[in-house]
Amino acid sequence: MTSDTIRLYQSASSPNSRRVRVFLAEKGLSIPLIPVDLGKGEQHSEAYRTINPRRVVPTLALADGTAIGEVPAICRYIEEIHPQNPLLGETAKEKALVTMWERRAELDGFAAVMEAVRNAAAGLKGRAIAGPHDYEQIAELTERSKLRVKNFFADLDARLSEVSFVAGDRYSVADITALVTIDFAAGGLKLAIPDEQVALKRWHEKVSARPSAKA
Repeated sequence: MTSDTIRLYQSASSPNSRRVRVFLAEKGLSIPLIPVDLGKGEQHSEAYRTINPRRVVPTLALADGTAIGEVPAICRYIEEIHPQNPLLGETAKEKALVTMWERRAELDGFAAVMEAVRNAAAGLKGRAIAGPHDYEQIAELTERSKLRVKNFFADLDARLSEVSFVAGDRYSVADITALVTIDFAAGGLKLAIPDEQVALKRWHEKVSARPSAKA
């Protein structure tokens, strides 16, 4: 399915952008993708600031000029207008569980990887936190964040030894966030899933084989 009524400002190198691209792919939905070159600092340009004053990607732009930032909000909007292949749950119970597990994946995993990367990358000096304000790096946070990521892996492994997918029996946005988190940790921190975490490795191989994972 193709929709030209919305478009996504995003970057190929942005893990948050990838979360939305995978979501769209699982929906079978194709929308215009507008590249924002983070390496060249296009997110800080006046043109992009008028779209998203927070200077981050992704941003979903609607036909009426409304701009929606933040991955969960973007996914919520897409789910509402394209409910086929639901990824946020269908029943009240499913929706609550998906929200709970996706938030845990984001806070305990994704945010920890991001904190470690942004406090260590030489190119992000003075930009340790993405957004409209500048913050200096704190080197000590990198090691603590790596420990948080390792703990996230262990906790997720325990969870996936009991269920097929992160939020239960069905693939959901919680799996998308967890997948992107693990791949982000592997690329940005060189932290791979330990061999002894069999359930997590099995799940990662399974979700990585889905066509959407290449989005």
